[in-house]
Amino acid sequence: MTFDKIIEDGRLWAVRYDNDKDNALQKVLLQWSDAEWLADFFMQNLDDLISYFRITNIEDAIYQTMEDRDDLACIIMDISPDANLDHFFRPLDNNQTGEMLLEKDKGRPRRRSWLRLYAIKLNVGIYIITGGAIKLTHTMQEREHTLQELERMEKVRNFLLREGVFDEDSFNDYQKEVEP
Repeated sequence: MTFDKIIEDGRLWAVRYDNDKDNALQKVLLQWSDAEWLADFFMQNLDDLISYFRITNIEDAIYQTMEDRDDLACIIMDISPDANLDHFFRPLDNNQTGEMLLEKDKGRPRRRSWLRLYAIKLNVGIYIITGGAIKLTHTMQEREHTLQELERMEKVRNFLLREGVFDEDSFNDYQKEVEP
């Protein structure tokens, strides 16, 4: 696995998993703009869409997803040097009260959106995006696709720990070692 710098100042990165053409951020943004992929996803998860969001029209769900995807892309691409990423990313566990080593976090474009970006927090305001999902249930453990995102986050966290990465400085040292 490698890490692509998303913003030039090094506050936001995305994982590029082995053998993947795109990094985790590019991959989800492409999926969330693909009407055919979204139609298949919402057909497979229609019961959740109806139960949790009261949406019965798949075309409405596709439109809302693409709109939220555009908002999310604008947020990510327009991050200014003085923007605080801690306002976008929040701890994955809503009950977490303190800081954790390589904390698992989530971000979304707006409060009622089902789109999620998942990330590992290196330091205050510095994150590595590990993936993303359309979350239509209360917990991530309820569906296979969100459970896979939990597993990816843990895989990246474990990789970083094995490589001696536990904060921004050790991540920068690691990046210098692996750069060609």
